[in-house]
Amino acid sequence: MMVSLPNTLRVAVRANIPRTMGTAAFSTSASRAMASPAAEQPNMKKFKIYRWNPEQPTQKPRMQTYELDLNQTGPMVLDALLKIKNEQDSTLAFRRSCREGICGSCAMNIDGVNTLACLCRIDKNAPQSNIYPLPHTHVVKDLIPDLTQFYKQYRSIEPYLKPAGPPPGGREYLQSPEERRHLDGLYECILCACCATACPSYWWNGDAYLGPAVLMQAYRWMADSRDAHGAERREKLENTFSLYRCHTIFNCTRTCPKGLNPARAIAQIKKDMAIGAPEVTKRPLQTP
Repeated sequence: MMVSLPNTLRVAVRANIPRTMGTAAFSTSASRAMASPAAEQPNMKKFKIYRWNPEQPTQKPRMQTYELDLNQTGPMVLDALLKIKNEQDSTLAFRRSCREGICGSCAMNIDGVNTLACLCRIDKNAPQSNIYPLPHTHVVKDLIPDLTQFYKQYRSIEPYLKPAGPPPGGREYLQSPEERRHLDGLYECILCACCATACPSYWWNGDAYLGPAVLMQAYRWMADSRDAHGAERREKLENTFSLYRCHTIFNCTRTCPKGLNPARAIAQIKKDMAIGAPEVTKRPLQTP
């Protein structure tokens, strides 16, 4: 005969059952070990970074080595630099801002290639990465290059719209979609100076040769249908050094982190100066 217990008594009896009578009593050490996740093995990588401090003029530039566990680090080189600065050495100096490949601040030479640290993935297969400031520039400190000359040259090309007069109707300067397409592959330049500092001609004649980035921006305004001073812009380049020091080495195109082609823009300027500038819509597109 089965005895039916009141609900309140069932609860009381259930509460007083020892833990050893539950499922835990049947667990083994082996099953507990299988249930817990295996400890992740450290994935260590060395970063050799160029260091120089102008406040210590007697100390020569040197390479300093830091070691990071990549399992605890973000995927980009900029993540590694920030982790080093935040957790190991707060004196490490470098520029960074947007972390999205938009501002160009974190341009540096990583494993022999000029690129943006925020867009450069850490090579997890290599035991070491070498990081330098942009080559052939004066160094402000550590990974910070002095770009004073670069921006001075950029200002010299007057990088702004120079129309013939006020816009029709006094509102805005209009472009057709076809005219606008001719600016693609030009306006995206973020002036990071990766291409200029990868150019041997710019290394040798950086005081006079404008370099690929500045020349591509000069062509950007020559190719703009709203600009009326293309001939004047080309005339300013008619000298031995400003434009014609380009020897079409293509380092600029290879290294551009935005995938642009400064060499093509420079070649088009040379062509325009040799045979005359075509109508805007008849210019070759800079992108396929």
